[in-house]
Amino acid sequence: MFYSVKAKYNEEEMGQFYQKLTDGTIQNQKPDGYEIVNSMKRAKITTPKTIQWSEMCFCPTPLKHERQTVYDNFLIDFQTQTIDDYIEFNGQSFFDFLEKKFKNK
Repeated sequence: MFYSVKAKYNEEEMGQFYQKLTDGTIQNQKPDGYEIVNSMKRAKITTPKTIQWSEMCFCPTPLKHERQTVYDNFLIDFQTQTIDDYIEFNGQSFFDFLEKKFKNK
């Protein structure tokens, strides 16, 4: 299923999140690491400290495994809604924001 997801981020945790997104830690996680990394590359900052993205997930509970293994370590206040396919949100690229802030640290 496809989900529209909205969550808040704590900027203090984003350096570690960016590192894990780019060093292979999350990408190599089975079965959903690749989708998590790609989802964060699709994510947009839509209001201050809030991101939105679309993601495919096959858990009976939306993003259950993804939240247990990654998202709940870095994001809070999740809202999910079932959608028909990936969608794009308007806003600043979350991944670009992370890259500009943390790439050389």
